Amino acid sequence: MTDYQKRLLEMLGAIEEELRRIGYWKPDEIDPYEDLPEGEVPTFLNASSFEDWLQFVFLPNARSAIAKDQIPNSSSVGIMAMRQYDYHSHVPEAQQLVHLLHSFDRAIEKRKLG
Repeated sequence: MTDYQKRLLEMLGAIEEELRRIGYWKPDEIDPYEDLPEGEVPTFLNASSFEDWLQFVFLPNARSAIAKDQIPNSSSVGIMAMRQYDYHSHVPEAQQLVHLLHSFDRAIEKRKLG
């Protein structure tokens, strides 16, 4: 595993820790798309909540991609978080989470540029 992959995994660990710290982490696994009508494409927009999507879709998928060295060239999870927590209404307790997610996006972009 490269230093870059290790750094990304550390960033994902910090995101998970922040979700736990602010009380957005669920102790039991759920399916964030449980109520999704058949045939509809699952995205963060139609998950049960953005927090559920982060915990049960984004974090596992990101960790898997890093482990397989299949890291995408871009990430927009920080923008998604900003829209969720700082666009229509400001959610003070989520601002550190937004910062961590933006940092993850920047780390992904640096690899593409570097």
